[in-house]
Amino acid sequence: MQGRSNIIVEKSTFFALKIIDFCELLEQRRKYVISKQLLKSGTSIGANIREAQNAESRADFIHKLKIAAKELEETKYWLELCDRSNTYPFEENLKKNADEISLILGKIISTSKKGLKK
Repeated sequence: MQGRSNIIVEKSTFFALKIIDFCELLEQRRKYVISKQLLKSGTSIGANIREAQNAESRADFIHKLKIAAKELEETKYWLELCDRSNTYPFEENLKKNADEISLILGKIISTSKKGLKK
């Protein structure tokens, strides 16, 4: 099945690249603590989704995607802090991308769980 597009892999990779860019902006503005946290969680989402692509079982696949979902929630938290702060930059598109990835991940996890019960 090589050559076949995988939307969640593509979107999470694109999101990680946008997070890297945003964290560089935070660093330029000397917002080091949030930048470091956001960089770790925001890039971890795609890493866990990639790991899931080579899962040993359906249960392992679900587990890795759940970790990605947790990292996504943490990322959304750091983005929310930036949004609510008067002294931090914020990019609305990052929030929109995170919400979109969240919906896709949720659907993949729920569909995979149904297949696990058969």
